[in-house]
Amino acid sequence: MRLLHSLAKTYASFDDPNLVSHAGLVPVMALAEDAGLADLVAEHVRPGGECGVNAHLKVGCLVAGMAAGADSIDDMGLLRHGAMRTLFGGVRAPSTLGSHLRCYAWGNVSQLEKAGREFLIALAGLAPLLPGAATLAFIDIDSMQKRVYGHKKQGARFGHTKIQGKSLLVRGLNALAAVVSTPIAAPVIAATRLRGGNAASARGAASLAAQAIGTAREAGCTGTIVVRLDSAFYNAAVIGAIRRGGARFSVTVPMNAGIRAAIADIGEDAWTAIEYPRAIWDDQLGAWVSDAEVAEVEYTAFASKKGQAVTARLIVRRVRDLNKQAGAGQDELFPAWRYHAVFTDSPFELVQAEGQHRDHAVVEQVFADITSGPLAHMPSGVFAANAAWLSIAAMAHNLLRAVGVLASLPFAKARAATIRRDLIAVAARIARHGRGHLTLHLPEGWHREHEWLNLLDAACGPPAKAA
Repeated sequence: MRLLHSLAKTYASFDDPNLVSHAGLVPVMALAEDAGLADLVAEHVRPGGECGVNAHLKVGCLVAGMAAGADSIDDMGLLRHGAMRTLFGGVRAPSTLGSHLRCYAWGNVSQLEKAGREFLIALAGLAPLLPGAATLAFIDIDSMQKRVYGHKKQGARFGHTKIQGKSLLVRGLNALAAVVSTPIAAPVIAATRLRGGNAASARGAASLAAQAIGTAREAGCTGTIVVRLDSAFYNAAVIGAIRRGGARFSVTVPMNAGIRAAIADIGEDAWTAIEYPRAIWDDQLGAWVSDAEVAEVEYTAFASKKGQAVTARLIVRRVRDLNKQAGAGQDELFPAWRYHAVFTDSPFELVQAEGQHRDHAVVEQVFADITSGPLAHMPSGVFAANAAWLSIAAMAHNLLRAVGVLASLPFAKARAATIRRDLIAVAARIARHGRGHLTLHLPEGWHREHEWLNLLDAACGPPAKAA
């Protein structure tokens, strides 16, 4: 690819009032209006102070900016160019939006989180966000340590995170999230909570799980719900909240003395080889040759806590431990194993239940999506403002998931960055004709033209027929 004109004969001028760079925001914000975003914020969110007024307009601006790729308050300036004021009303300056966020108290953040949960429920009614949820749905809960650099960030503390498989202490804020998915649907965010950087992973997880289960039920998850968690959330309060909500649990278990004793009682004939995609079928043995095997045994957890004991299945996966001295001629005398245990009341059979738990890593996909978008930064020094930013980022993520579902089947599971690039960041020229009629002239030969028109039809209805 090369330029056809010399640079000496090429000029640029920012002077066209009829151009927009993100024409995809038209169907995106039409969908948000259909889901009642402004009405929900106006009903629930009431921040104080002079800058707390018109929350329904300002939160809408923040959601639109995040959907278009803004990852800081200054980036909200992308909503104020060209013909954007012709297409949208109530657009606010970045400084106004930043002042609005700083008006939030912790109670206002809770109000905003409630509006976000109801917004997800409304989106699920407009788009098939969770197909198959009437049969089976998963809720994955996990936390993320988001690094910050400002020395005046409220709540910033050192906490543990994993970078390239190594546990490191990172100064930042801790975001807790619960995401809902099905075996055939991409995950959406059902609940969020921002904590101080040194918060334990399970702090507040019980109430968050209860909120997520209620939201999932109202969003159409009327079948079996399995809540998946890692070992940091293995405690009686979290599991109790899940069971009170009518859901099943599947939690990784730390290897303590009681778990080791239960594993030692499993007989050798109880182990079943896992049929991994790369496992090899041995015709002579008539079995899959794999380094991983699974077994289960009944186990009672939290027996020392009065009235909180839980008896369920302990599913154990063992993997052959590599002999590091084999290259030096030191052969192993007997196989050594590494064990990974899951405590669950899942109704599914052994191999299926163990495989479903390993899919808990889907929550990392959501964290990757929001950190490559609106959560690239924690933009304010005020803790409550950052908590509100996290909640609005969840709204924008769920809105983009609905946009992808309505555009086409491949976009239903596409990354948020892909949806922004192909469906939102599309330049258009506005032309007026008739009485109040507008036409968006988009680039000829756009590679996602059909998907874009599908989205426009679904969000705005079919275009009016020409006379």
